[in-house]
Amino acid sequence: MGSLMPTALAVTALIGALAAAIWAVTSLRGRQRIATETQRATYQVLHAAGLAAEPLRGGLTPSSAAKASKLLRPLVGSTGLALIEHGTVLALDGDGDHHAAQFTIAAQRAVEGDRATVLRTDELPCELLDCPVRGAVIVPVSSTGALVAVTDQHPAPGLVQAALETGRWVSAQLALAELDASRERLARAEVRALRAQISPHFIYNALTAIASFVRTDPDRARELLEEFAEFTRYSFRAHGEFTTLAEELRSIDRYLTIERARFGDRLQVRLRIAPEVLPVTLPFLCLQPLVENAVRHGLSRKPGVGNLHIEAEDAGAECHITVEDDGVGMDPEVIGPTLAHSDDDGQHVGLANVDERLRAAFGDQFGLVVETGIDAGTRVILRIPKFHPKVRVT
Repeated sequence: MGSLMPTALAVTALIGALAAAIWAVTSLRGRQRIATETQRATYQVLHAAGLAAEPLRGGLTPSSAAKASKLLRPLVGSTGLALIEHGTVLALDGDGDHHAAQFTIAAQRAVEGDRATVLRTDELPCELLDCPVRGAVIVPVSSTGALVAVTDQHPAPGLVQAALETGRWVSAQLALAELDASRERLARAEVRALRAQISPHFIYNALTAIASFVRTDPDRARELLEEFAEFTRYSFRAHGEFTTLAEELRSIDRYLTIERARFGDRLQVRLRIAPEVLPVTLPFLCLQPLVENAVRHGLSRKPGVGNLHIEAEDAGAECHITVEDDGVGMDPEVIGPTLAHSDDDGQHVGLANVDERLRAAFGDQFGLVVETGIDAGTRVILRIPKFHPKVRVT
C-alpha cells in the first residue's frame, strides 16, 4: 500500500481540480453552454468519486461502506455492489444480497491471493428461479477487504476493467485513511513522549517552593498548590491534539507563577499578546516546553536577573510567536542536530518534538526558527497559520 501514497494524493488533487474546472464550464449563467457530452460525463464521474471519497477516508465501516457503495455502483455499471471487510458484508447496494455468503467466501480467497476473481453462473448456485445474479467480479481493496461488482449477465471485459479500476481507487482511499490514522496515533505518541519529558526537577522544585511557604505564608502556599494542580491537570489531560493559544498561555502563566516563587526577583517576565490571536489553534503543549527550556537552560544558569519575553502578534494569515530569554544561550552547532532528531537527550526540553509536530500539522515551512549563541541568549520563533482545514480543537 505504501507505493500508492504519492499516486493517491495526486489523483485526489487532480479529481478536485478537474471537477472544479468542469463545474465552472457547465454552470456559466447567461452564456452559451460549451460543455460537451464527454465533459459532462467526466464531471459526473469525478463528482461521484469525490463524494464517495469522503466516507472512505474515515476507513471501511458499515456506515462508510453504505454511503460509498451507493455512489460507486453507477460508476462501475453493475446491478449490485458490495464492500466486504474481515469476512463480513458491510454494505450491499442493488442485487445480490441472497448470495452474500458466497461473495464472502470468494472475497476471502481473493484477498488471500491478492488478485481479482471473476465468478460465473455455475459458481453462484441459487434456488431462486428468477435470480438476477449471473456473475460477479471481486477485487481486493485492502489486506482484509474486497469490492464485489454484481452483474445480471456474463461478466463482460468492460465490467471487469471498471471493477478493477474502482477497486484500485477504493484501495488508495483506504490507504490514505490508514495514513491519516497513523499520523493521529503518532501525534498522540509524541504528546505522551513530551509529557514524559516534563522535568522531574521542576516537579521537585515546585513542591519544595510550595513547602517553603507553608509556615511563613500559608495563603501563598495554597495559591501555588492550586496553580501547580491546574498546571499538571492541563499538561496531562487525556484528549485533544490541539489547543488554543489562550489555553496554552494560561498554562504557561501557571508554570511561571511557580517558577517566580522559586527565583523571586531574579526572574522577570514580560508578555505582549495581541488579543486577536488568542483563538489561534496550535498543537497541544507547543509553547510550554519552549518556556521551560528558556527558564531551565537559559536563565537559571545566569547570574543575577534574567528576562523572559513572550510575544504573539497578528501577521495577516499567520500568528507569529516569539519566546526569548537573555540567558546563557546555546552553541548554534548543537541546535541543528537537536532539531534534526526527535530523540532529545534532555539537554533541550522538547525542541525536536515541538518542531516535528508543527511541521506535521502545518507543513515543513512552519518549523521552529532558533536564534542563539553562547552568552547571547536564545530566541525561538514560531509561525502558526490562523486557519488550517485539518486543525481544530477537540
